[in-house]
Amino acid sequence: MRIEGCEAGLLRALAAMPFLNRLEMVDVTGWSRGAVYEAVERLETGGLCASVLHATELQPRTQRFHLTAEGLRRLACEEGMSLGELLRERPVSAQWRRSLMERLDALASVYRIASTVSRLAFPMRFRWYRAAPLDAAMALPGGRTVGIVRQGATADRSGFAKRLWRLRAGPVPGLVLILMADDVRLRHARRALSTTEVPALFALEREAAPADPGDRIWSPSRVSASIDLRDALDRAAPGGGLPQETEPERADVPADLAFHGRGWESSDQMLPFLLKPAEKRALDLIADWPWVSLRALAGLMGVSPQRVSQSVNPLEGFGLVARPHGAGCRLAPTDRGLALLARRDRTSVAMAKRRWSIALGDAKAPFEWRNVTGGRSRQLLRNIEHTEAVHGFLAALTTQAPLLGWEVVQLDPPRRASRHFRHDGGMRSVNPDAFGILRKDDARWPFFLEWERRAVRPSTMSDRLAPYLRYYSSQRPIDDHGARPAVLIVFDDEIAHTHFLRVAREEMRAEQLALPLWVSHRAAVDALGPLGHAWRSPSDWEAPQAMPPR
Repeated sequence: MRIEGCEAGLLRALAAMPFLNRLEMVDVTGWSRGAVYEAVERLETGGLCASVLHATELQPRTQRFHLTAEGLRRLACEEGMSLGELLRERPVSAQWRRSLMERLDALASVYRIASTVSRLAFPMRFRWYRAAPLDAAMALPGGRTVGIVRQGATADRSGFAKRLWRLRAGPVPGLVLILMADDVRLRHARRALSTTEVPALFALEREAAPADPGDRIWSPSRVSASIDLRDALDRAAPGGGLPQETEPERADVPADLAFHGRGWESSDQMLPFLLKPAEKRALDLIADWPWVSLRALAGLMGVSPQRVSQSVNPLEGFGLVARPHGAGCRLAPTDRGLALLARRDRTSVAMAKRRWSIALGDAKAPFEWRNVTGGRSRQLLRNIEHTEAVHGFLAALTTQAPLLGWEVVQLDPPRRASRHFRHDGGMRSVNPDAFGILRKDDARWPFFLEWERRAVRPSTMSDRLAPYLRYYSSQRPIDDHGARPAVLIVFDDEIAHTHFLRVAREEMRAEQLALPLWVSHRAAVDALGPLGHAWRSPSDWEAPQAMPPR
């Protein structure tokens, strides 16, 4: 097969950026759409490249292309180098392919950004990283350099903070584009880099992935403003450094991918191709809310129980989630599911298993909370009535919100809902059961949720309220959320809920601080819904209100 100009350019592009789709090839190569489509067809027919189907919630179903073993040999010949040299210089070895396939959902978002940048600054040279704090980097005309950092949904606060610290400690590109998972973590990351010299711009991944060059979604770390990518690149100063990674010890020729034959379904690196967007979303929700019932998961996804079963069954078939009988057939991620999410988000697989594994410490012993090895999974299973109550509240909220014109923008589990702050010279925290944000038009309503079962004495009630009094006595609620989130506290018992209103009023009066506090009990929430007239404030016991307050 004869290699012509466009085809040779596509081979080079796929060697630098494996798993591009055809529209991304148009942007990064500069060839017309017709030329690219025809050249890809010839390369595929000639056995030099192959395609796989892939889709995420943010990216529609598309064909992503990679070089075959024959394509790698042909490119090495075209470049005048040995196959071994090509495998070590480009991310096309078996080891690199496995890493990129495991990160494929993140890869799709990164390529979308790179494609947009290439339209604004052509030609662009792209580089992937395996261990550096950057996920990828681009070299642009005029000596400009741009790095990309993505925070995955499972990345915890301390782990991502270490990545940002490593970023500012090493070679820094002229501009760093940071994709964040949600608005709260975006604010935290901006604050962390606001006192550094890192020229960073932040955007939500869900907004950046489908954005056009003129969309004003990027926020600098030091200024409360939004700019578009075109302005950002125009202001990027020439220069900046890019990390250099050591040459890999191994660089084997990758085997051609095949979606048939023995063992292909058991390969972890194939899972991002095999799972549908709805199945990936279900896995993310189960990982956020371990031991969730099928009914509560349906509420969180906003679908029927029958539809949610269609998403869960493949996850069970691939061994990514399980429903142990000893846990009431509630859903939780397996070690394989945890590893899939951790590798996608470049977080520690070992740490994820230590915290969330549902494997048994003694395989011969019966399934019970004491025998679960994951520390946090064990705690949630031990307090399963409380865990189930929180899941039920959030599922009902997700179901009721659209009926009242609200959109559920964000729901965070306890590990992401906690807030740490300084008070009286020491570190303090609030640790709610959940955090969420609702939106209607331009109005945003953040809230913390506390489902309370143990605070039945006045002293215990005061202890539960004290962290919030400390938190709201500072500027941190505004810094963290741009508003003062409501604090929703639900009691199992109506009598305890009445006593707490009295205690809260006395504590707020003593501290001369008005908390945005709303209190209810299980029977009222079950009857009226989380957004119904089920809530009372310490300042007005006699007038039940709906949430969000009018």
